[in-house]
Amino acid sequence: QVQLVESGGGLVQAGGSLRLSCAASGSISGISAMAWYRQAPGKQRDLVARIFSRGTTNYADSVKERFTISRDNAKNTVHPQMNSLKPEDTAVYYCNADYIKKGGSVTFSSWGQGTQVTVSS
Repeated sequence: QVQLVESGGGLVQAGGSLRLSCAASGSISGISAMAWYRQAPGKQRDLVARIFSRGTTNYADSVKERFTISRDNAKNTVHPQMNSLKPEDTAVYYCNADYIKKGGSVTFSSWGQGTQVTVSS
């Protein structure tokens, strides 16, 4: 079983910055994509940023120019740097990884437990 452990959430004032971390552990052959999603109360879970193994990235329009996602393939970690935070960025942030188990060929998807980010105005 692959586990994702998140850290770095918290309370920050508008205009401030936070850096989240997510580490994947377990019987992993490879991770094709690592991503962060967020879910605000009463809303659906939406993609914030995704990074593929070769470095290609996708961002939600609402975070472009403010968030930067990076990953360390050797350590199976992913880090979104979130700058110029706004109150509307307040949500629970979830890490996600698409991976292949050792000895396998099927891609699975795993989620972290979520970390709260609160931006005060």
